[in-house]
Amino acid sequence: MIEIGFSPCPNDTFIFEAMVNGKIDTGQFQFVPVLEDVQTLNEWAMHHRLPVTKLSYGVLPWVADQYDLLSSGSALGRGAGPLLISNGQYPEAVEEATIAIPGEQTTAHFLFTNAYPQAKKKVFMRYDEIELFVQNGKGLGVIIHENRFTYRQKGLQLVNDLGVVWERNTGLPIPLGGIVIRKTIPLEVKQAVNDCIRRSLEYAYAQLPVISNMVREHAQEMEEEVMKAHINLYVNDYTKHLGEQGIQAVRAFEQIALRQGGLSNNLVTIIQ
Repeated sequence: MIEIGFSPCPNDTFIFEAMVNGKIDTGQFQFVPVLEDVQTLNEWAMHHRLPVTKLSYGVLPWVADQYDLLSSGSALGRGAGPLLISNGQYPEAVEEATIAIPGEQTTAHFLFTNAYPQAKKKVFMRYDEIELFVQNGKGLGVIIHENRFTYRQKGLQLVNDLGVVWERNTGLPIPLGGIVIRKTIPLEVKQAVNDCIRRSLEYAYAQLPVISNMVREHAQEMEEEVMKAHINLYVNDYTKHLGEQGIQAVRAFEQIALRQGGLSNNLVTIIQ
């Protein structure tokens, strides 16, 4: 049995549902799902808790000595970055505001810091608590996941699309989250897990437009159109395989993150 950690968000449950529920042939492997929010998974990855896990690319340089990156299962894309939002009342300079961010080791934090290096008044909380923080006038917020599709309905306003800043500066898709596997696991097992993820995704695509029960059960009472929009935004060709441009994006992200964190040049190994 192999434990695999991923979030309850529709893009992750869409990708992994077939392989954890026996809908595809996984050979000798049985996968046990461990569903947690991405910041919890990031913290667990820092402590090497799970053999296979989803994490934010923002934490990758901190775990590259313990984990390899699988080329299948990632979330990269264009127009898919985190958004900085307000309730319409905030200081003219973002650097003066209090900013709610969905976890210190998240890609959202990295992209916010990349766009606003002088902003220091940050508070870290679960991604699904940030809209309420902003609504209550406590500061600005960086939102991810399904909140991208709901914030306007709650009277909140866009301040800046942090993904656009990344794309403008690099010309590359935004690396949001990836799937890592312990370095100590044999290479042939890593490759087999990578293949299972790819085939699980292919199975999920083949079932569309039907959305599986697993996706629905964990979607926090999301409307079906929001679930589909969420999947369409975060699941794409890069999810099936990073490809050359996806790898370039990961490497560009690592280099900037390494400079920000003052770490040694420790790039992750990518399993094809």
